[in-house]
Amino acid sequence: MAQSKALLVLENFIGGKFIPCSSYIDSYNPSTGDVYCKVPDSGKEEVEAAVKAAKDAFPVWSSKSPLERSQILNKLADLIEYDLEAFAQAESKDQGKTITFARTVDIPRAAYNFRFFASSILHHVTESTEMATMGCVHYTSRAPVGVAGLISPWNLPLYLLTWKIAPAIACGNTVVAKPSEMTSVTAWMMCKLLEKAGKSWVPHGVVNIVFGTGAKAGEALVCHPDVPLISFTGSTLTAQRITEKSAPHCKRLSLELGGKNPAIIFDDADLSQCIPTTLRSSFANQGEICLCTSRIFVQRAIYSEFLKRFVAEAKKWKTGNPSDPTVDVGALISKEHLEKVRNYVKKAQAEGARVLCGEGVDALDLPPGNQKGYFMLPTVIAEVKDESCCMQEEIFGPVTCVVAFDTEEEVIKRANGVKYGLAATVWSSNVGRVHRVAHRLQSGLVWTNCWLVRDLNLPFGGMKASGIGREGAKDSYEFFTEVKTITIKH
Repeated sequence: MAQSKALLVLENFIGGKFIPCSSYIDSYNPSTGDVYCKVPDSGKEEVEAAVKAAKDAFPVWSSKSPLERSQILNKLADLIEYDLEAFAQAESKDQGKTITFARTVDIPRAAYNFRFFASSILHHVTESTEMATMGCVHYTSRAPVGVAGLISPWNLPLYLLTWKIAPAIACGNTVVAKPSEMTSVTAWMMCKLLEKAGKSWVPHGVVNIVFGTGAKAGEALVCHPDVPLISFTGSTLTAQRITEKSAPHCKRLSLELGGKNPAIIFDDADLSQCIPTTLRSSFANQGEICLCTSRIFVQRAIYSEFLKRFVAEAKKWKTGNPSDPTVDVGALISKEHLEKVRNYVKKAQAEGARVLCGEGVDALDLPPGNQKGYFMLPTVIAEVKDESCCMQEEIFGPVTCVVAFDTEEEVIKRANGVKYGLAATVWSSNVGRVHRVAHRLQSGLVWTNCWLVRDLNLPFGGMKASGIGREGAKDSYEFFTEVKTITIKH
């Protein structure tokens, strides 16, 4: 671990070695506003070296059996779990999330991603058919594609990075990954584990991590002719650029993008379950999850009661130092992002909406050491028009809008009236209605009477501007492999 003026200085991990960079980017601790880390400002040269290392490692790694790769993935999960607390502390400090969330969600899931794909890779089967009249048998085989380019976001850093690395290497690919320049520390720590594991576990070059910005390192990776597939999680705007830049190379793309996720609460909903879950779906991880609820449609008969109880409970959520285990809401990722989220609230107020709690309404009381941090209280806005930017655009912060509706037909139309289609929740005790509404919502995931209950075997991804492709056991396997049909005449 290199130190300069008490700052952590990261290095790229290429071909099994840590390689210093000629220039660096400042990375901030969101809870204090201070620079605490230097991240490589990588570009074409570093990406070129990483792709070469990945290409060189591909023949050996791809020739290993699924069982051999499975055993290695389980060992990587063991190493992360052994250092879980150190990873959680680093993730909380780097991203601003609460230590509780990092400790109970981010890092356990990062380890589980390796375990899950270590298991699933052993259970995929190929297809076969017989054409007796032609004397032929057909069967399929699958092979890894090559070097996978993986670009992951800042909101769930190690969680979403391993969600890409695990299936890619489980299928026999080698990878060049670029984490967000704002949250690179846990990826670097994982590289330390790979170094510790040694070449006998993971051959050098199987996993390469290049740090830097999307404009330089990300673009170099997307444009590289020897990287046939790109898996990206992030904004729709960036995905459009990735699509344009990768088109000349006919790259395979998996794009998991933003959401403007509705919760639809009918008048027969169990509010004792609905309210705490909807608070969590709105404000967990400071609202910085693509699956978070930001539009809450409540049937008119219970609208006033819901709003009163929801706001009262939102005010109980504690905002402050992420390392305090009693805190519910940590810091937002950056000063710029905080200002962006605040501006959405200001726009809503200018349009005549009412801010019932949070930003600009309640006092934010922070410890002395966090006065310069990027904090914001859970904010609830009512009386917002459907055409408002707060109801149409992804805010990605602790802000949710609550509006009334009358009929089932009406709310389906309004819920679908955005460019996104990632996730939705439906609250009702009427089973028939739950099924009807779920089928008609333009959304890749629909939870009913719950939120964020995931079976990793099943497809994950969105419709419309929320992405292209799906992730999960079968879907990730298909993305990270090439299928071949073989016909044998006997």
